[in-house]
This record gives sequence, C-alpha cells and structure tokens, in this order.
Amino acid sequence: MSNNHNLELATFAGGCFWCMVQPFDELPGIESIISGYTGGEKENPTYEEVCSNTTGHLEAVQITFNPDIFPYERLLELFWQQIDPTDNGGQFYDRGESYQTAIFYHSKEQKELAEQSKKDLENSNRFSKPIVTEIREAMPFYPAEEYHQDFYKKSTGRYKQYRSGSGRDQFIEQHWKDKNHLKASLTPMQYEVTQKSGTEPPFHNEFWNHVEEGIYVDIVSGKPLFSSTDKYDAGCGWPSFTKPIQDFEVVEKLDTSHGMVRTEVRSKTADSHLGHVFDDGPGPSRLRYCINSAALKFIPKKDLEKEGYGKYLSLF
Repeated sequence: MSNNHNLELATFAGGCFWCMVQPFDELPGIESIISGYTGGEKENPTYEEVCSNTTGHLEAVQITFNPDIFPYERLLELFWQQIDPTDNGGQFYDRGESYQTAIFYHSKEQKELAEQSKKDLENSNRFSKPIVTEIREAMPFYPAEEYHQDFYKKSTGRYKQYRSGSGRDQFIEQHWKDKNHLKASLTPMQYEVTQKSGTEPPFHNEFWNHVEEGIYVDIVSGKPLFSSTDKYDAGCGWPSFTKPIQDFEVVEKLDTSHGMVRTEVRSKTADSHLGHVFDDGPGPSRLRYCINSAALKFIPKKDLEKEGYGKYLSLF
C-alpha cells in the first residue's frame, strides 16, 4: 500500500463477498480490497459461524481507496450495480442474514453521500419494489480466511460458474444493462448515438458552438466528462475538447468501422458511445476529443452547486 495520507475506507456488503471484489479491483485509486465480516458483535468470527447466521455479521468487502482519484460517489455507483437492492433476505442463491446488503459509512460525508445515492436510486424507478439496502455506521471489520481473499483470481473457473449459477450475472444484465429503460428516457438521437454508436450531423447539434462556462456530463449516468475550459472550436461541427476532466471516466477502444481505423471514446460508467479522439488537436498532448452533443448534458457554472457538482467549481 502507498504512503498516501488521503486514503479512505469504504465498506460494502453485497451478498457473497467472492463476487464483490472483481468489480472494484485494479481500478485507478483503489489500493486494496479485503473480504471479511462486519456488522455483528462476535470478535474474529469464522466463515462457518457467519454462515450459520448466529453472529450478526454480514459478508462484506473493505476497500482502501484514494478519493482524489476515485471518488466515494463512484464506489457507490459500482456497488449498486452489483446487487439486488430490493432483496432483504439475502442475495440471489445465498439466503440468510449474513448475505444481506448494506453500506457501512466511515464518516458523516460518506453517510450523506450514501443516503443521497439510495434516494437517487429510489427516484430513478429502475426497480418496482422498495430499496431495502441498509446504510449503517461502520463497525469492526474482520478479514476472512486467506482462501477467500481474491477468490476470483485463485479459482477463476469456479468463480465464474458460481456467479452465473447464483443468478447474479443474469440479474445485473437485466436490471443494469436494460436498453428499454434507456430508450424511454433518451431522445431518439441520444439513444442512437450512445447505445448504437451513431453520429449526429455536424453543425446541427446542440453544443458544437456552445461557449457558456460549465461542465458536460454523460447524458446517461450524469458523470462529469468534459469542461468548457478545455473546449475549443476545431471547425469540425462537433464539440471538441483537449482533455477529459478525469481520465478514468473515459475509455478508448479501437474502431475499424466504415473502412477507417480510429480510436473510439466511451464513458466508463454507462458505456455510452461519446465520439472519437484524434491527434490533431492543440496543446502539448495534440489530442482532440470529438464528441457528439447527443451524448452530453451541460451543467452551467452557476448551477454546479445546485445540481450536486459543486466540487467542480474549482475548474473555473
């Protein structure tokens, strides 16, 4: 682990802890992930004791992370996307108290962010049943036995078989990658661009010549992507930027469609198609992020605080 004094802890219970490591592992800013037990009174419980539902403990993971690189809000988003937050009797194949879901907060700020993220999920109408995942104050955390640590790496075949057999993978595919949900919430052009890798007409889109101060966020997830401070007129008819706000929020992929070799840009959280990046831009990096307006939502500088993006005021 690094000697960075800004490191924080995040603790999540999402059912079987085997399945709660890989989604967070090896992401930028994630220092370590430990599988273990928390929420009960018994000190140093064993796996067998926890599974017997007599200790009050839940299977959980404790993540050490750098919030300057990977914010707690991002961890919360990933957490929700791994679980069935409407099930208070366990998770998928695994039943009982030890497999219930919970967010264990380590500070007042984490508590407030967790409560807001839960409220946002409730208001999204993604689920027809109530969100029952509890938000609880962090308690002593006891690492699980060594054979449970990094199980997805040690027993890859068994891990994949378990995820599929338990119903977790199918649930995530159905509820978190549902195109019908997006189709109802996006305009036809927004859906065509973000979900089908389409391209809107140049010079006939919302932001190609937009000059107001503010940030541009993913139209699907709301994650900040680009700032007006890095926007410039490339003469191409689409909004162009020299860099993203945070590199880890965009993903680059090889694109060989239409008989060309290009680098596609997609959003990390929502996997939305955004546009392409080229090496003919200004500045030292020479990068030009050519982005479809339909993939973006603009948050004016004056509304950043009100819309929950207050920390990005420092960009201006």
